[in-house]
Amino acid sequence: MDEPPDPNASDGKWRAGRQELVQRLERDGVPSAEVERHAQQGTLFYLAAERAISSIERFTVEDVARRAGVDVDFILAARRALALPISESATYVSADVEAVRIAALAGRAGISPEEMVELLRALARGLKPAAEVARALVLRLALTPRMTEAELADAYGAVAEELHGLLTPLVTNLLTLYLREIPETEAISAAHLTAGRLTGARRIAVCFVDLVGYTRIGEHTEPRALADLSLELEAIVQASIYNPVQLVKTIGDATMLISPEDDTLLDIALDVQRAVSERGGDFPPVRVGVATGDALLRGGDWFGPPVNLASRITAIARPDSILVHDATRRAARSERFRWSYVGTRRIRGLSAPVALYRLRRAEHR
Repeated sequence: MDEPPDPNASDGKWRAGRQELVQRLERDGVPSAEVERHAQQGTLFYLAAERAISSIERFTVEDVARRAGVDVDFILAARRALALPISESATYVSADVEAVRIAALAGRAGISPEEMVELLRALARGLKPAAEVARALVLRLALTPRMTEAELADAYGAVAEELHGLLTPLVTNLLTLYLREIPETEAISAAHLTAGRLTGARRIAVCFVDLVGYTRIGEHTEPRALADLSLELEAIVQASIYNPVQLVKTIGDATMLISPEDDTLLDIALDVQRAVSERGGDFPPVRVGVATGDALLRGGDWFGPPVNLASRITAIARPDSILVHDATRRAARSERFRWSYVGTRRIRGLSAPVALYRLRRAEHR
């Protein structure tokens, strides 16, 4: 992406564009303090272009609370869950009002405020990165050499409006698809039926796939190339998984997978390892750790002993190897696996040493 214009450059066209944009915003009734703040941040064109996807009308938090029929405290808690800014001078748009109104309707349907905040936090983890990707895409499409800020605001607004019209139904349909997949991994047991509620932790297998030497590579690699490595690993994992295995999250150089079926998760771990090895070139090898146990799903993430254990097993695995906890090995039934006893290792946070095995694909003759 081209670098943005330099506000200090002696460029008459750039200064004229800045002045035109400021005057336009003032005519739209944008407070001068807000204009000045965005001008200093280099985000003035966003302020102008956002009119394409949101209303010009602005509200205070009290206005939003009154229109949506909720307490101000709920709005602030929701914004914190969504990782949105909170300040005394913050202004809100009609989308804020509508989002809070829908959250209030969910509350009347029986969802508690705490559950709604948990749901919003999970949505933020998925939608905020997606919004960042979309914004970068819009900028790439809108930017041309030697633009003024006014021209960029117009181009960005036009592209953002078109993309917004496409993304809104796309997000809705994707959520429907994900909800459709949940019954295949969210088993309801007799205990759940008896209790009339989900009874907490469930037995799952957890797998971490980690790029070897990622930190060292980062010392002499451009950030863009480093990001490409992480994204390519995520793409390899996504291309390898199938139900009931789920990709939970990607954290820099590592991805986390879970499954209620040990064999399926182990099969996919082997497939990912092979795909990375076949990638060759300068792509680093991976190391994989797998553990099984009871874990709890909260806010779209998993918590519990197998998560911590799988992460720590991954950290001690050799490059291009899959290291598996004994509980997972004993739960595995497939004849496709070949096991090598590695020994017992002390794992940080555990009082007793754990038995570990290396997993390979069995060679059938």
